[in-house]
Amino acid sequence: MTAAANEFRVMTSGAFTAAYKALIPQLEKLTGKTVVTVTTSIGTGDTSIPNRLKRGEVADIVIVADGVLQQFIADGLVLAEGATTIARSMMGFAVRAGAPDPAVRSADDLRRALLAAKAIGYSASESGKYFTTEMVQRLGIADEVLPKSRLIGGGERVGTVIARGELDFGFQQISELLPVQGIAHITPLPPELQKVSNFTAGVGANSPDPASARAAIALLASAAAKKAITDSGLEPVVNPQS
Repeated sequence: MTAAANEFRVMTSGAFTAAYKALIPQLEKLTGKTVVTVTTSIGTGDTSIPNRLKRGEVADIVIVADGVLQQFIADGLVLAEGATTIARSMMGFAVRAGAPDPAVRSADDLRRALLAAKAIGYSASESGKYFTTEMVQRLGIADEVLPKSRLIGGGERVGTVIARGELDFGFQQISELLPVQGIAHITPLPPELQKVSNFTAGVGANSPDPASARAAIALLASAAAKKAITDSGLEPVVNPQS
């Protein structure tokens, strides 16, 4: 898919979406173009970021978990030059609004809450991979918990499914849970189980204006973006040269 000359096209995973949207006016002022949000889902389907890039869709910048971005670079979908870590994210969980606080403060608390839960949701991104392949194994409850756990894909947020009453417990990046109405007790994972993810922005390999893309990434890594990133529930990683 080609881009119009006056468009600046962005693909971002859900974790950075709230911060990115708050920064669109600054990005448009910097680039002199209309910012087009191509997608806000790393996902797994045809409209996911990986599949869009593989199809050759234009992206000026791509913002995803660092490990994913490094794979995009290795696959020739994103340029190595200019790739910059811009934020850190913690994993958390939530329950439906009106449900009691599960009072999870330790690994033992979380083990009890997961065993008691009837339906658990996790995302198609890095947080979901961690939940299914590492966290429940460390807790020693994979056999009991995974059969009642559900992958939430297609660009939908775990919190949205919790709010509909289809799940009574769900995991995702905190920045993806915070904007969702109808959920409560959004809580970081206990420190001994917490996984901090770095989110990195890179220039799309087929960007028609890589200079503007690099300038946009510099803005996202600067002090000018700090408030928007912090307000979204992420920790900014400010480049002192920006």
